[in-house]
Amino acid sequence: MRFACRNFGLSDLPRRGLALHEAPLEVLLLDIEAELSIWDEGRVAWSEKSFPVADLAYQLALWLQGPASQQSFELDSMQTDAGLIRIASSDGGWRIGSDFTPDFWTSPVAWDALVAEIKQFDRSVRGGVTAMGIEPSFIPAV
Repeated sequence: MRFACRNFGLSDLPRRGLALHEAPLEVLLLDIEAELSIWDEGRVAWSEKSFPVADLAYQLALWLQGPASQQSFELDSMQTDAGLIRIASSDGGWRIGSDFTPDFWTSPVAWDALVAEIKQFDRSVRGGVTAMGIEPSFIPAV
């Protein structure tokens, strides 16, 4: 299981009439988008063209830092429906899925493998954000 993101952009920032240095945290989290794919066993299991990847990275970092990190994760974003991305424990390990596509659940992985993949995703998002000329320090460290 792995996350992949590419084609970073700021789709709504110009429409909002904001410059990068003026954008508040919540705007950056929602407006920094990329194509997000979740791969499982060498194939794309789920993909979204314009996904708020900075928001996902932000919320995953908070989840890993919090006391509830061994409990399920559910992305709760102002831009996406709650439950669009879930991480849940199962008998065989941790799986990623969605409330909106019940057939989409990755194969189970160990907690350490999940954390390693989240850290890789975080590095990818930070790299994409930096390439756009934005300092990624607004995303908590994982």
